[in-house]
Amino acid sequence: MVNNEIEIVPSAEILENWQEITNILAELTGIRAALIMRFLDPTIEIFVSSKGEGNPYKPGDKETLFDSGLYCETVIKTQEKLLVPDALASEKWKNNPDIKLNMVSYLGFPILLPDKKPFGTLCILDNKPNQYSNTIENLMSKFRHMLESHLEILYINQILGDKNKQLNDYLMEIQTLRGFVPICANCKDIRDDQNNWRPLEYYFRNPDTKFTHSICPKCSKKLYPNIDINT
Repeated sequence: MVNNEIEIVPSAEILENWQEITNILAELTGIRAALIMRFLDPTIEIFVSSKGEGNPYKPGDKETLFDSGLYCETVIKTQEKLLVPDALASEKWKNNPDIKLNMVSYLGFPILLPDKKPFGTLCILDNKPNQYSNTIENLMSKFRHMLESHLEILYINQILGDKNKQLNDYLMEIQTLRGFVPICANCKDIRDDQNNWRPLEYYFRNPDTKFTHSICPKCSKKLYPNIDINT
């Protein structure tokens, strides 16, 4: 699974907002750690971590995701909320890697890109059993939507940036034609200012281009083998 074809790079301002989100979550819920995880196949990275005493997670730390047994692996795979009130009381979770950090409860939501591919997760963890109230779930859901809104803006800006680059490249190509275009009277290939002949379709993308007739070396030899008419 590939995270995304377009690289999403949050700005410093957005990262500051994301840091505030994790800090607020940790403070309001009284838990040890609130995290924004980023999935970069095949790893998952701690992208933003709440600042507070007892948080063992450091930004930049990475783990191979799949077959890791991490809570976030299930969230990424299912793209659904995961609640683990007490991992030590669960056969499925009692040996997961976060137990080594004494993180025995977990609540996580998937963060998706506009194309529905996974960006990562928003999650909170605690060193004691915790059912996490509906109020906390609703708060996290609101924050998750906020993160996805930020990502949507970044995603659209990235696409527009790529489109603008393609347009600029295209305009530069058209500018090299400088008005009238020499076109072969036989095969319709077009000569550019570098004396290269290209198929008509190559330039047909521009409906405003004007054409004038000439003849390419290939057709000149075929139609007029004894006459050099190319300049």
